Amino acid sequence: MNRLRVQLILAFTLVVLVAVGAIAILIIQTTNTQFRQYITNSGMSASGSGLEQLIDYYEQQGSWDGVESLLRQGVFLTGPGGVFLSTSAHRPPRPGVRLDVLLADAGGRVVYDSAAKAEGRKLKAGEESQALPLTQTDGEEVIGYLLLSFAGSTDRLGRLEQQFLNGIQRILIAGAALAVAVGLALGALLSRRLTAPLQRLAAAARAVAGGDLDQQVQTEGSEEMIEVAQAFNEMTTALSASERQRQNMVADVAHELRTPLSVVQGSLRAILDDVYDLDKAEISRLYDETRLLSRLIDDLRELALADAGQLRLNPRPMGIDRAIQDSIDNLALGAEAREVSLSAVLPDDLPAVQADPDRVSQVLRNLLVNALLYTPAGGSVRVNASSANGMVEVAVADTGVGIDPEDLSHIFERFWRADPARARMGSTGLGLSIAQSLVEAQGGRIWAESAPDQGSTFRFTLPVVQPAR
Repeated sequence: MNRLRVQLILAFTLVVLVAVGAIAILIIQTTNTQFRQYITNSGMSASGSGLEQLIDYYEQQGSWDGVESLLRQGVFLTGPGGVFLSTSAHRPPRPGVRLDVLLADAGGRVVYDSAAKAEGRKLKAGEESQALPLTQTDGEEVIGYLLLSFAGSTDRLGRLEQQFLNGIQRILIAGAALAVAVGLALGALLSRRLTAPLQRLAAAARAVAGGDLDQQVQTEGSEEMIEVAQAFNEMTTALSASERQRQNMVADVAHELRTPLSVVQGSLRAILDDVYDLDKAEISRLYDETRLLSRLIDDLRELALADAGQLRLNPRPMGIDRAIQDSIDNLALGAEAREVSLSAVLPDDLPAVQADPDRVSQVLRNLLVNALLYTPAGGSVRVNASSANGMVEVAVADTGVGIDPEDLSHIFERFWRADPARARMGSTGLGLSIAQSLVEAQGGRIWAESAPDQGSTFRFTLPVVQPAR
């Protein structure tokens, strides 16, 4: 019962059953009432002017007072034993078919009952629905209700008439049963069509859970199912890409850690074997390798925290111009040693930003170090800043070798380097990835613009401090 297909079939069946049942009941009730009114009207027509005499009597008297005398005098077709029913106005009444007459006023209160059982009471709802309304000749105002019934019976139909109604009811019941059967068949077909994509999606999800991240499902069915299938395909594509990135990252981390470890181990082995002397120069070289290892571990930790959404930030109003100038001052000696000009051009009215000063300095350092690494001697690195639309934009432009268009979309990927030959130039290959994580965590964004042999420009934005309300 918990399966969607079974529930859909039951739902279709229930809807069809309720709809057909309601329609059948309405048709039966309406047919029954209209047919009974027709029989009453037909019986009255057999008397020739019976209805007209009743209506004339009411219009002359202004009420139904004394109408029993008119009825007892034989307004209708009469014979031995009382009033009779004739199915045709041109045939005499059938002997032995005696009718009881019930007449009520406009309010539904019985004013005449040939059986002397109902005078004074109000018509029941069922009686009123089956009664023949009497209206004045000059309008549609109801002045009373008339019912004819077989003597001694509450039913107003004969055997043939009842057989006719029973036949209609049987046809309606058979039609309802057929409609329910068709509803079951259609429900089974439609539920299968609706649940088939879900079953395929469930099978694909189980395959993904088993490690097959390349699963894709067909985008078919209703719009909602197409949206779900597209979302699933996008998810598996992202998972597959993420898994490949994870595997590549593990391989890159192993490679990056192996290189300095191999240098340290080899040097220590050489010292133990008396190949190298244990002097300060050798110790300094080993110390540089350990610093590279420490920096790589710190960078990996930063990225792990960023992925987990646990980067420690302390945003507050700060002047980014001061952070830019401090970063330039800290890297001035390194730039001078590489014979690269390092400068900043900042406007005087640069607004304060809402950011973590330490993290902003870290972003600036990563971008400036990256620019210095790829700028040849005699080149320049310049920092510009401007504000617009509630954001401050910082640009770090260099006159380096530039980046090929096919490489530009990869520069923020972890361990990616435009020039693998520069892998041992002091870079872990994580600086730009860390810068991207830090900028986005503070409500900004970062991007790059570059062309081969035309230098590169890295830009990032940070939100301006909003005035207090």
